[in-house]
Amino acid sequence: MSSSSRRSRSRRAGTSVSSSSSRSISEDQISDLLSKLQALLPDSQARNGAHRGPASRVLQETCSYIRSLHREVDDLSETLAALLASDAVTDEQAAVIRSLLM
Repeated sequence: MSSSSRRSRSRRAGTSVSSSSSRSISEDQISDLLSKLQALLPDSQARNGAHRGPASRVLQETCSYIRSLHREVDDLSETLAALLASDAVTDEQAAVIRSLLM
């Protein structure tokens, strides 16, 4: 997936968030959402029973993790493209791989 398609998807997602921003969210709801978000992060202290840190740290960790996932997807996409272009994969195998990705 290219960076530009991620950005356009982010913009689309951002429009739905901004349109719903007129609703207020309680501090308890924000705290609950941050806890749930932190639980999704690898090496999360929340899983170890430790108290979560400030919201800014949770959000920074989340952004860093998402960036690392994007890099990983880009790297895997490049590796897969190189593999499919090589002689190591038959046309039949390449067709199967492509059908699984669609």
